[in-house]
Amino acid sequence: MRRLHKNLTVQVLVAISLGIVLGVVAPDVGRKMKPVGDTFVNLVKMVIAPVVFLTIVLGIANMRDLKRVGRVGGKALLYFEIVTTFALAIGLVVVNILKPGRGLVVSALAKSDVSSYVTAGKSMTFADFVTHIVPSSVVDAFAKGDMLQVVFVAVLFGIALAFVGEDGRAVTHLFEALSRVFFRIVAIVMIVAPIGAFGAMAYTIGAFGLSALIPLGRLMLGVYTTMALFIFIVLNAILRAYGFSLWSYLKFIREEILIVLGTSSSEAALPRMLAKMERYGCSKSVVGLVIPAGYSFNLDGTSIYLSMASIFIAQAFNIHLGWAQQLQLLGVLMLTSKGAAGVTGSGFIVLASTLSALQVVPIEGIALVLGVDRFMSEARAITNLIGNGAATLVVARSEKAFDDAQRARGESELRLERLSR
Repeated sequence: MRRLHKNLTVQVLVAISLGIVLGVVAPDVGRKMKPVGDTFVNLVKMVIAPVVFLTIVLGIANMRDLKRVGRVGGKALLYFEIVTTFALAIGLVVVNILKPGRGLVVSALAKSDVSSYVTAGKSMTFADFVTHIVPSSVVDAFAKGDMLQVVFVAVLFGIALAFVGEDGRAVTHLFEALSRVFFRIVAIVMIVAPIGAFGAMAYTIGAFGLSALIPLGRLMLGVYTTMALFIFIVLNAILRAYGFSLWSYLKFIREEILIVLGTSSSEAALPRMLAKMERYGCSKSVVGLVIPAGYSFNLDGTSIYLSMASIFIAQAFNIHLGWAQQLQLLGVLMLTSKGAAGVTGSGFIVLASTLSALQVVPIEGIALVLGVDRFMSEARAITNLIGNGAATLVVARSEKAFDDAQRARGESELRLERLSR
């Protein structure tokens, strides 16, 4: 108990609480804390591209059997598509039951400038998304920190390195050393995680205020409830079927969940998740393929949010969508939601592109949720994080690439580390 203050979980929780208090008591000061949160997220983003690249390359190179690489990738993509479609469907069902948009006075709600999202949404197509995967140059992918492009380059590099065989062992050893260096950088960056969480939360509360939540409280309640049901019923059932305990898994990654809660960015925990899932018992090769790919293709929380926000806007404008139109919406979201990770302001751009494709719900309606989106982004990011870890466990188990003895050791070591901090 004397060393409780050194525990990262406690530090981040205290920082988030202080950020909320500052945002409520002194909103002007809270708004000025935005650079603090942004700087921490940028610190993490700084190492994401090299960490993801090195992890994927080493995972493929050490797998050696390229048929297995294709099998793992195929299983991961199949899992992603099934589970995200299920998430979209759950969102549609819950929003139809709760009807959070019914009775809202649209004209009375504060609307922000959404012209940039509307323009981007109208111009964004699935073909553009596919074309975007291939970077114009290797350097460009890393300079922009574009996750999809980095993953594409890393997969090609890893496959080529595996083909080279023994001649490439020197490169593999160099990358292993570089990987250890970058993960050490991540550990250094995480020392200031509580400060980053404090700044991000203080800005959120200071900028939007708790009173701003009242008109859209039903939507927020619906989104949070749906994501909780998805995690504790759907993901719990999937993990149980593969011999895992959801509660044990959540306890193991609780620091990462709190970092995401404070920063509203699942990317902030990506480097640590790569190391944590390997420590939990998943093989390095599976972790290296599934986790980075999941950040682009397995966005469970984002999928739930997009389906609920679309129907919410329709309800607010008193537009009735029949089940045929909602199934059409589901089909469009199955495609557009896959692009939600590679673009700045992605949630709104994808929502705008979906409404633009439907041409039934006013695309300008995204202004209704813009003001409180920041309060729902934590739930989205946390659900995405938990879902990606669950996908890694499922694929690892199905590939017989999960070490139960390592999981026991990892849990025991982490428990001792938390006690000794």
